Amino acid sequence: MTDPTSLPNFPPPADEHPLRGRVLDALQDEGFRPDIDADGDVSFKVEGQQLFVHITEGELPVMRVFGQWTIAENLTTDPLTQYRAANDLSLRLNIVKAGINEGTLVVTCEHIVGPDADVRGLVSISYQLVLTAVHMWHQMMMGEDPFGDPGAGDAPA
Repeated sequence: MTDPTSLPNFPPPADEHPLRGRVLDALQDEGFRPDIDADGDVSFKVEGQQLFVHITEGELPVMRVFGQWTIAENLTTDPLTQYRAANDLSLRLNIVKAGINEGTLVVTCEHIVGPDADVRGLVSISYQLVLTAVHMWHQMMMGEDPFGDPGAGDAPA
């Protein structure tokens, strides 16, 4: 007899959560193994990093691709430095928002998704942007300039 706990976690019918179903399909087409977590978000791993897709269904459905990372102890603990780096990313990168919450870096990409939108493309570019922004934030915490701005190190902090 098969252990019932080994059965796959089947998503709800597509008509119940149409955008979430499209996101699940897009991730599966890309070779990921998405799941639905206890909050109803789609979860998946990219390059060993846990990411999520939160869907707000409605007249204007919104897809939020995000991840959250505990800030390592070897990085600066100065909150102002952390906030400035997150703010800089949010101002410089299209779509990306970065923030700090109680020692956790949160990076998101949000989209209003119409019925004819390329969900697969939006999901792909979003998780790539999230991971790139995390890498850039970490570089900034290490005193590097991920934007390659000439003379950036000359300006007073």
